[in-house]
Amino acid sequence: MNTLAPSSSAFMRLFVLLALSLGLALAAAPVQPVHAQGATPAQSGDNTHVTRRPKPDLSQLERLRFFTDSDYPPFNYLDEEGALTGFNVDLARALCDELSVECSIRSVTWQELVPALTNAEADAVIASIRVTEKTLEKLDFTDPYYFTPGRFVAQRDSPLRKTSPEALAGKRIGVVENSAHAAYLADFYGRSRHIPYPDTQKLEAALLAGDVDMIFGDGITLMFWLNGTLSQQCCEFRGGAYAESRYFGEGIGIAVRRGDRRLRAILDYGLEQLRSQGRLEELYLRYFPLSFY
Repeated sequence: MNTLAPSSSAFMRLFVLLALSLGLALAAAPVQPVHAQGATPAQSGDNTHVTRRPKPDLSQLERLRFFTDSDYPPFNYLDEEGALTGFNVDLARALCDELSVECSIRSVTWQELVPALTNAEADAVIASIRVTEKTLEKLDFTDPYYFTPGRFVAQRDSPLRKTSPEALAGKRIGVVENSAHAAYLADFYGRSRHIPYPDTQKLEAALLAGDVDMIFGDGITLMFWLNGTLSQQCCEFRGGAYAESRYFGEGIGIAVRRGDRRLRAILDYGLEQLRSQGRLEELYLRYFPLSFY
């Protein structure tokens, strides 16, 4: 999920590459505002890329059975013809193609995903499951393939450009109550006025109405609001992406059964190959014309 609506595709590529190639560095950053801009990512298609992992033994792998759900567009959903599609679905197909194995992708309800994996009905679940202490109690995960950072949003004509704690001292910041974003503001933005809202819709409406100076929330959710009709093109991202793992999780990975190190290594290898070839970036840009990083 860019900061100030960059004027060229080069800036978009910078942020996308940071998210997909150097995302692990963001997740491991110290406890402070972690901004997505300012890094120097590896360029897509760089033939000098050195694979970190050796190619695993794929001789016993003939098919991958992925499970997902169908209620989280644009990641996994049913199109107008009832076909399963989305970013996660296309990523699963790309992995199967890269690994030269048969691909099976099945949609079930969200509640059925983990039981299907633990009961060996599925080999892997690709449904935007966050890597957290709670999910790690039941599942193992690949390396993250994207993150969901916190982002600030202001009205387009707002003079507020910087988002440091000093710049926002005394300013009204809207946030969903009892959320990770509220906890982050409490710890780092103590001199700002925090205005709680019960849900994201009311938070967005408050900014649209001018009841707050900025809002702070989930980058993906805010990206879709900004890019949709409900925002009335009122607002834009300000500052960078905040990806401190203690608040916003370790990212989104593909879930496998606990202890299945072999499959995890195979999928990590596949993800790394897709990154190095630029295919993961291409897939990202297909679904996210406005970056949430």
